[in-house]
Amino acid sequence: MEIIKFKTTMGNQSDVTKVAPYLEKIKSISNWQVDTETEENVLSVSGKDLNPQAIENAVQEAGFQAEILRVVGLSGDEL
Repeated sequence: MEIIKFKTTMGNQSDVTKVAPYLEKIKSISNWQVDTETEENVLSVSGKDLNPQAIENAVQEAGFQAEILRVVGLSGDEL
């Protein structure tokens, strides 16, 4: 299991709702969340064999930007 964090342009819950259907199409994602309380509006994604480019593309398809911040390899799926 790994976690990837992205800086995004999603700024509120409405934006997160718009992105949800695009991220839910990616089968390798087991869990995700967006912290819109931070300046970087961090999207945290956990799963197995994650493709950062596919995640960035999904966010962009929804009309927002995403830039990878870091990748963390873990044995669990806590975000």
